[in-house]
Amino acid sequence: MLIRLKKFTANLVTILLALFFSSLVLATGPVPLSLKDVPIPEVPGLLDGPDPIIINKEKAIALGKALFWDMNVGSDGVACATCHFHAGADRRTKNQLSPIGRNSALPEEFSLGKKNSLHGPNVTLTKDNFPLIDTDIPISHRNITYNSNDVIGSAGTFSGVFRDAAIRGGMADRCDHGVDAVFHVGVKGTRKVTPRNTPTVINAVFNFRNFWDGRANNIFNGSSPWGDRDPDAGVWVKQSVGTVRKERLRLINSALASQAMGPPSDTVEMSCENRTLSELGRKLLFRLPLEHQHVHWNDSVLGNYAYSTEGQLRKGLHTPYYMFITQAFNPKYWSYFARDRFGAPPPSSATHSLPYLQIEANFSMFFALALQLYQSTLISDDSPFDRSARNEHGEPIDLSESAQRGLQAMQNAHCTFCHLGPNLTTSAVVTNAFMHEIDHEAFGHEDSNERISVNGIVTLLSTGAGLMFGDIGFSATGVTPVENDPGLSGSDPFGNPLSFAEQYMQLLAGNKEGVVDPFVKDIRACDMDHLLASDENDPNTFRFTHADGIQLQEQDTNDCFNPDGIFVPTVEAAQADLKNPNRKRFLSGVNGLFKVPTLRNVELTGPYMHNGGMATLEQVIEFYARDGNFDMETKEPFKMFSQPTITLTQTVEDILNFLKSLTDERVRYQKAPFDHPELFVSHGHIGDDHIIQETSVFSEALAADEVLWIPAVGAEGSVKPLQPFEFYLENN
Repeated sequence: MLIRLKKFTANLVTILLALFFSSLVLATGPVPLSLKDVPIPEVPGLLDGPDPIIINKEKAIALGKALFWDMNVGSDGVACATCHFHAGADRRTKNQLSPIGRNSALPEEFSLGKKNSLHGPNVTLTKDNFPLIDTDIPISHRNITYNSNDVIGSAGTFSGVFRDAAIRGGMADRCDHGVDAVFHVGVKGTRKVTPRNTPTVINAVFNFRNFWDGRANNIFNGSSPWGDRDPDAGVWVKQSVGTVRKERLRLINSALASQAMGPPSDTVEMSCENRTLSELGRKLLFRLPLEHQHVHWNDSVLGNYAYSTEGQLRKGLHTPYYMFITQAFNPKYWSYFARDRFGAPPPSSATHSLPYLQIEANFSMFFALALQLYQSTLISDDSPFDRSARNEHGEPIDLSESAQRGLQAMQNAHCTFCHLGPNLTTSAVVTNAFMHEIDHEAFGHEDSNERISVNGIVTLLSTGAGLMFGDIGFSATGVTPVENDPGLSGSDPFGNPLSFAEQYMQLLAGNKEGVVDPFVKDIRACDMDHLLASDENDPNTFRFTHADGIQLQEQDTNDCFNPDGIFVPTVEAAQADLKNPNRKRFLSGVNGLFKVPTLRNVELTGPYMHNGGMATLEQVIEFYARDGNFDMETKEPFKMFSQPTITLTQTVEDILNFLKSLTDERVRYQKAPFDHPELFVSHGHIGDDHIIQETSVFSEALAADEVLWIPAVGAEGSVKPLQPFEFYLENN
């Protein structure tokens, strides 16, 4: 499948001059686009065609919203929404600390906090705890005064080994609980905390891949996050002759469904160890959705199914889960009623040992696709920025003068080279390519040196170490050292790189077996920011030439971003370069890269960065002004660092005003489609980080939860607005 992007490459001299003469009226970066009327990426075969998977979209969305907010989904009361209840993100401030980042080999030890206050499980965060990495002068990182490798994540589940789950009654699974070696206070176990900050789910449907490291594949395979990489993935399909067989599933543009496969089985986020999605299906099928939670009578999706009546809140929906599934999905995925093909719970599950039904075996697909359809309704496209009229340059003219100056400052500071397009992120691969297709100047004038390519999935980055391959939609900014969290340079459970760029390098070197994502074979060198190879005879340190051995790219050359970039090294030349330890070309630049987040509603979605290490937007601005926190070879110095001019008092205020113009008031006041059922969120434990005062109802080994109550909100929204993260932090 051919998916192309074009990404703006900047002439370095022009960029530096633009920085130096930042007072010029004309900005140098692309102008972000309005999201109004922009379609979400299509998923062929999901709702269309002669034999679609989903036959009733309305029922599927209702199923997805119920599953997203239902506390029964977790092993101990954790819903998907537990980490996404505040503008799609998580604003909790107690027991939100993890000792290290994801995939880190560092010891799982909490850092000493500022003023020597011990950080650890069940600590309450204060304003003074931020940023997690601090300097004596905010715009200089050379004198770090405080450096913590802790992460502000999201509290999830307790430790425990899954046994089974009741098909009715209480929400908790039967688990053998113990005290975790890291997450405990004294002898009482506390809830574990994720090793990365929780990004917003609002507008996440536009991301080509999800999670900070992109491990939620664009292709949904029906049963895991890994797309085509997973050799055992598939769904059970009833045949016309009445038999059933397992078949591969390949739904493109379904990274949200792939993402949904992670948390319900994750032993930090939602599940006791060894619980499967089939077990979750068995637990939920005959239950009433949201049976322990109030649902507003005027909920924009669930109101017609709720027991609530006008003026009277009641718990739950009157339609059980199995009915939503059978009404929403094609019968061939659930109508085989023999228990002879789908496996059974382990022997430890004494109370529910019957083999699975097809509807239970396929629950992973029902769960993931319903969540994807629901989250696809969470489109924030009605901010002041979206509603503004535009001038001939595409600039919004109805914003305040300060906000307009803020946008120009961000353009001059190159922020819009990463935060571009309708969702203000390069990670919106398909959407940005679509917008370029209908308007070739949407990302810069064709004749300008300051234009950006959004056609492709891999590019060549201009880093301090040379030209390096990187994945479009991911950047290294030096928030934390690579050893804290390697980001995109991680691997899947099958030993394959998460990165598209590293697969592309293997492809050029003749290792076709190293390509596990089909999009990689369609990568065109002529769509990259810089030349990989050039039609010249003399040797070149930074690109391949005839002196090394080059050939034309195999793909077509229509509408290339760089018509001179149609050459690639021969297999022999690529292999020879891989053996050269001192090379400055054919380098992997994915170490420490993380997905570029959207800036929409960013006022409300703190804490910021993949480690949650910044509490305010002012701290983020200071971070970019000082060249980040840490140096790493994959940073792009001339593209994003450093930006000293943005710390001028007036400029900071202007940038903040522009960023606030990206807030959708429907999100702020939880109006439809951002309304929701009631939710009870664990917010630390009764006690503090030194003493636990009460015992959990789940086990004598565990600490009792403190609870944050999130009331049910109907389509009209709440009179009480959501506030920025810093509003909820305690003062010291």
